[in-house]
Amino acid sequence: MAIMLQNSHFDRSKQPFRDLSDEFLASYLRDLDYGRVYFTRQDVDRFEELYGDKLSDMLLKKDCMRAATDIYQTFVERVEARVAEANRVLDSGEFDFSKDETVMRTRKEAAWPKDEAEAMSIWRKQIKEVLLSETLRREMVAKLAKEQHKEELFADERDPKEKIKLRYERFLRSVKDVDEEDIASYFLSAVAKTFDPHTDYLSFKQMERFRDGMRNQLVGIGALLQAEEDGATKIMGIVLNGPADKAGELQLNDRIVAVDPLNSGRPEDMVDIMFMKIDKVVDLIRGKEGDEVRLKVEPAGGLPGETKMIVIKRAKVELKDEQAAAEIIERKGSDGEVQRLGVITLPSFYADFEGGETRCSVDVEKLLERLMRDKIDGLILDLRNNGGGALEEVRRMTGFFTKRQPVVQVKNTLGQVQVKESEYKRPIYDGPMVVLTDKSSASASEILAGALQDGNRAVIVGESSSFGKGTVQQPMDIGRQMPFFAARNRAGTLKVTIQKFYRPSGSSTQNLGVVPDIILPSLTDALEIGESYLDHALDHDIIRPAPGFDPLQRKNLFLARLKELSSERVSSSKDFSYIIEDVAKERNRRRENAVSLNIEERREELRQADKLQHERNAERRKRFAEVAKQDKESTKFYRLSLDDVDDDVELKAVDPTQDADDYMRRAKNKTEELDTTPEWPSRLDPFKREALGILGDLVDVTRDARMAGMLKSTDIR
Repeated sequence: MAIMLQNSHFDRSKQPFRDLSDEFLASYLRDLDYGRVYFTRQDVDRFEELYGDKLSDMLLKKDCMRAATDIYQTFVERVEARVAEANRVLDSGEFDFSKDETVMRTRKEAAWPKDEAEAMSIWRKQIKEVLLSETLRREMVAKLAKEQHKEELFADERDPKEKIKLRYERFLRSVKDVDEEDIASYFLSAVAKTFDPHTDYLSFKQMERFRDGMRNQLVGIGALLQAEEDGATKIMGIVLNGPADKAGELQLNDRIVAVDPLNSGRPEDMVDIMFMKIDKVVDLIRGKEGDEVRLKVEPAGGLPGETKMIVIKRAKVELKDEQAAAEIIERKGSDGEVQRLGVITLPSFYADFEGGETRCSVDVEKLLERLMRDKIDGLILDLRNNGGGALEEVRRMTGFFTKRQPVVQVKNTLGQVQVKESEYKRPIYDGPMVVLTDKSSASASEILAGALQDGNRAVIVGESSSFGKGTVQQPMDIGRQMPFFAARNRAGTLKVTIQKFYRPSGSSTQNLGVVPDIILPSLTDALEIGESYLDHALDHDIIRPAPGFDPLQRKNLFLARLKELSSERVSSSKDFSYIIEDVAKERNRRRENAVSLNIEERREELRQADKLQHERNAERRKRFAEVAKQDKESTKFYRLSLDDVDDDVELKAVDPTQDADDYMRRAKNKTEELDTTPEWPSRLDPFKREALGILGDLVDVTRDARMAGMLKSTDIR
């Protein structure tokens, strides 16, 4: 892996590999102890003396596991000591919440504790804060449950101290439940991420999960799992028509306590999964298609200690919740004319790299063609929370909206630039278009948004910028680089940054992301979200524009007018004003970086927050009812899934407040049942509602300009 990193990584300006030892060590320590509460300055000094300038050589001489294991075992010892102290302090009851003490909200930039005594002092304050938070949460929950006559929901709640002890126990078990392969994975991942945030080492199991995510498909039982504080694994969702659903025995809220992955029936093959990390539980349950897995389950609502065995045959499970979907929203424009606005939501740029059966561009093409047949006047492409995926899919998809022209420029380690063009001579859809982004829109999402923005093809709307990931990673099988007779079947994969991509205009999306044409206020404005906040992020830079780059005229997007109309709506929006208020408060909190340990101060903070929430909810209920009434009179909603794209499926208007055809039965979270915050009217959050308003304006002004002879049909391609 060390050799592959040096030969393949994009950034050749990185200092020599042998000079990176101290960074490898810092990265590993940061990954293990991000909050700087376990290791001490004495520990770090010892690690620096033993390994600080030697890790590079140890990697190249096959000796790095000695350092990785030593550091990890020290980490385990420190966690054991902290958890033991937590149990002692919680049992002793030595807590005085009347003092004017504070604890740091984040210790990311804090100094390492100088020794164990200082570390324990910091740790005891942290325990105190956790207990105070849990106690206050319990008070708030009890108050709300009493007001709503739902006390029975929390009748079996554990004592706060017991709950916290179980939480620490689960963490300790997860830290100790590792083997050499896990430690190697932690260490090699830390080494890889020293080159940039997205270069990573993936173990054999991690690579399998990565492939499942990209193909939107897995082989398992079709159940959503959640780790419980007492160690069990709870069933929080069951995929409709999946293996567990068809078998019919496994139910929501059942608790798995052991797994026989081979269904041998032999007691020695039944693996106790209490306090096991959820990814390891998942690995035991998943397996080969057609094989059976046996689960030892505590039935929901059963008697204490009651268990039963459930056998389920594994099968392919499609993650339909992660597929592209669409809808048509009929609404009146500013002139009273009915507009049919299409919305395509794309959660990721998924693709099956091996089988080729699953491709998001194929799914979007089907949805888009159906929307075209239903004669939409405008289109929103919703890329919020889309973290990217397959580069080829975004290249193909961009061609759905533009003539053949550059989509992205890709520069390799040698500085050579390749231009990737869209493949369609003419677009499928050439009408008014808005792309909706947020801080989580990354990588492939930024390529698509950037290409459409550079080409003046669409109006980009969203948070202050997208994520800012402007690099391309390639998975490389480490085993293929090893000697022929080496044990290489579980060597893992190096996911290495090999290229950097640039927009057709020549600007990289790296660090800066895509800045929308129309920026909407968002709570993320106060948070450290984005590439620029990550360690070892590559720099932003600019190259020449792509040959053949031929943007449309920017004036044809009428941005000045759209911004004016949007600004009027946003400035009069109560929801956006609430967001702006919350941003200011969150910035204050982050700047102060202190949490009070005085119970009366915290209670007062909660009282004020609760009062504000009640006032906002009261205002919202009244306003939302009026907005929902207006929507019902002026707006119709039509949902479109991949099962509805055929012409013979007639789309029918639906009640937007009713759940769509869900692909999973989900268990309810009892705390969520107490949340009295009203849902957005017609389930349109402020960002989506404003994007519809902007698209409606764009439809109107484009039509008016065309009627006035200001636009030719060839101006929008």
